[in-house]
Amino acid sequence: MIIMVGFLKNWSVIRIVRFILGVLIIIEGIKSSEWIFIVLGGLFSLMAILNAGCGTSACSVPKKSSQSPMDEEVTYEEVK
Repeated sequence: MIIMVGFLKNWSVIRIVRFILGVLIIIEGIKSSEWIFIVLGGLFSLMAILNAGCGTSACSVPKKSSQSPMDEEVTYEEVK
């Protein structure tokens, strides 16, 4: 039970919607006997469970660090 509570702790609204849509696709695939819908629904549900794919922030660009490489002082050495 403790593992499940920690597992469901970081779910966003979009992740929950993706999981529910995946389950609905699985149910419709079972009702219509279409294996492709069952597989696709399973894939969408698994992506929501594992938090994979480009959901809310999975594919976001990393934030810049506070110190930019352009701010560093460059020293040059004269070559003769």
